[in-house]
Amino acid sequence: MKRRWIAALILGLAVGAAACGSEVAASTTGMMSGGMDTMAMGDATLTRADVVAGADLASGVFQRLESAPVGYDAVAGRAWLARHGAGTTVTIDLTGLLPNSPHIAHVHAGACAEAGGPHFQFDPGGSTMPPNQIHLMLTSDSDGHGFMTVASARVATRAARSVVVHPVNAMDAKVACAELG
Repeated sequence: MKRRWIAALILGLAVGAAACGSEVAASTTGMMSGGMDTMAMGDATLTRADVVAGADLASGVFQRLESAPVGYDAVAGRAWLARHGAGTTVTIDLTGLLPNSPHIAHVHAGACAEAGGPHFQFDPGGSTMPPNQIHLMLTSDSDGHGFMTVASARVATRAARSVVVHPVNAMDAKVACAELG
């Protein structure tokens, strides 16, 4: 059962990477054998990016994108990206999501006017999955609120310009974008 869940997650991430304009890795076998440790997707109990002491903090307000599917008219929230001595921490906090539904967010290298552009990569042209990219998985609550924090041991460059959110079951439908400034 656990292997099926992991395989479904990896398939969803690969589809999401393709939907965001990234090349999908030719093989995902390494991720299965590497376990979820090499694919950190978030931990709601981590220190929020906006309170990381001594960090270089960038933040932005989520704006609904025209590609958002039906039901996301009231989506709103904030994203924070903290660059610090231990790496990068990203936190997203959204309302107006479809209730009780899984979502994924990615740090992007483009502006929101470009729907976020390509995914930000620590090593451009490298893997389309964490730890080379920053992804956050979350499930909204019964009121449509979603929150997640993820940490990376690497410090994101200024090329990390925005955060884009998608529903997992409609990865080609970008819901909202927050431009980090």
